[in-house]
Amino acid sequence: MERTFAFIKPDGVQRGLIGKVIERFENRGMKILAMKLINITPEQAKEHYKEHEGKDFYEPLLDYIMSGPVVAMVIEGRDCVKQIRKLAGDTDPKDAEPGTIRYDFAQNISRNIIHAADSDTSAKREIAIYFTPDEILNYPLDAHHWVFGD
Repeated sequence: MERTFAFIKPDGVQRGLIGKVIERFENRGMKILAMKLINITPEQAKEHYKEHEGKDFYEPLLDYIMSGPVVAMVIEGRDCVKQIRKLAGDTDPKDAEPGTIRYDFAQNISRNIIHAADSDTSAKREIAIYFTPDEILNYPLDAHHWVFGD
């Protein structure tokens, strides 16, 4: 099984969409290994978005992501990085497919409800920004037998 990182952004938290987003992951057979409601620190925000440093949207992005609490998660499942990205939908909600989180709940690229790691490498890096190893649980989930057939 693969692990990925995702968080529900401040707009998703403020709009009361936490349960609806998590439900989509669980409905897809994903397992939440760690989850916490946090205010992202300036250090975490800068580390998370360091590849965007110097771009015109960098400072507004940092301000936005620190504007309210987020729900940070470590998620496990088969082909998890790809599946969570697909559930999230295109970064720009106007280009997202119907039925995705961003299509169903967002209207603006700067308020698009969710972040999902874009690769296994990014997932590992992002998990380490927000979670210590002892915060990530490993437990059996009987549903995996019924979802994946093994």
